[in-house]
Amino acid sequence: KVAGSKVLEGEINSNSDVRIIRDGVIIYTGKVGSIFREKNQVKLVSSGQECGITVRDYMDFQKDDTIEAFSTKSTERSI
Repeated sequence: KVAGSKVLEGEINSNSDVRIIRDGVIIYTGKVGSIFREKNQVKLVSSGQECGITVRDYMDFQKDDTIEAFSTKSTERSI
């Protein structure tokens, strides 16, 4: 399933991690499957743009769900 979405703040990359939030509760955490703009697959969607998003292994989108995209970065500790 493709979720019709609008990016409100920041940007979404095709390799971002995402959280699906419904009624203030995180119900799924996974990775972006693909992002579409006007039927074309893209790698990046910026703030203010509309797009279609698929999430790997998740199909149960409902109206008013929030998709929160984030990225994690690991750094080694040094003294």
